[in-house]
Amino acid sequence: MISRNRPATPPDPGILDNHRPLVDAVERRMVLRGGLSLGLLTLLTGCEPESNASVRAALLAMSRFNDRFQEALFDVNKLAPTYRPDQVLKPPRFNAYYDITQVQPVDGATWRLEVGGKVADKTPWTVERMAKLPQTDMIIRHVCVEGWDYIGEWAGVRLGTFLKAIGADTRARYIGFKCADNYHESIDMPTALHPQTLLATRYAGETIADPYGFPLRLRTSTKLGFKNPKWITAIEVTDVYPGGYFPDQGFNWFSGM
Repeated sequence: MISRNRPATPPDPGILDNHRPLVDAVERRMVLRGGLSLGLLTLLTGCEPESNASVRAALLAMSRFNDRFQEALFDVNKLAPTYRPDQVLKPPRFNAYYDITQVQPVDGATWRLEVGGKVADKTPWTVERMAKLPQTDMIIRHVCVEGWDYIGEWAGVRLGTFLKAIGADTRARYIGFKCADNYHESIDMPTALHPQTLLATRYAGETIADPYGFPLRLRTSTKLGFKNPKWITAIEVTDVYPGGYFPDQGFNWFSGM
């Protein structure tokens, strides 16, 4: 516990380094407007800053609270702003946890989308079969957790339409995604059913290029960029929390905008 009879000591920079993803996640989502210092965190937890376990537990608790708060505020009927075609960035900006030179293209001729979990029809999907579903397009802003953004034009099938086509149980809590590059991510069902959540196959009127997710990627207007997996190879409808590449490292899971 904090001793009130001695002056506070400055926080050890190593603690912040050890928990940098968690600290950044809390700061970015502004759980407490104006930011959260380690000193304030110490007062809130009643623990010494030297206690790494206490710091991590407090940050995770705040991250979970932030997730619940954002989920409670989410409105499936509220649309994100849309933009003009002349504002679209061509090509889109690359984002991944590795460099663009490390992208390994997916062969569209042999690609299959596996579906599983709480669905009636588990038949794999091909590129041609996906193209036969009703298509829509949208021009929305992509916002990265690192602070940059761009406006992009995406087209494909609404995820809600796809879930209906496979007989998904929309009472399930989560949609999990697995990707050709071993990335994985998940979203909540209300976000999946949002009209601006697409399984995108085209960008700015053309088939999505290899670095940006060919042949299939998620594109949602209501989530941060890392919640939009690329090169999707499997979708699961489930009540079991699937996690995600960055949430597994401490970033907010809901990560709505």
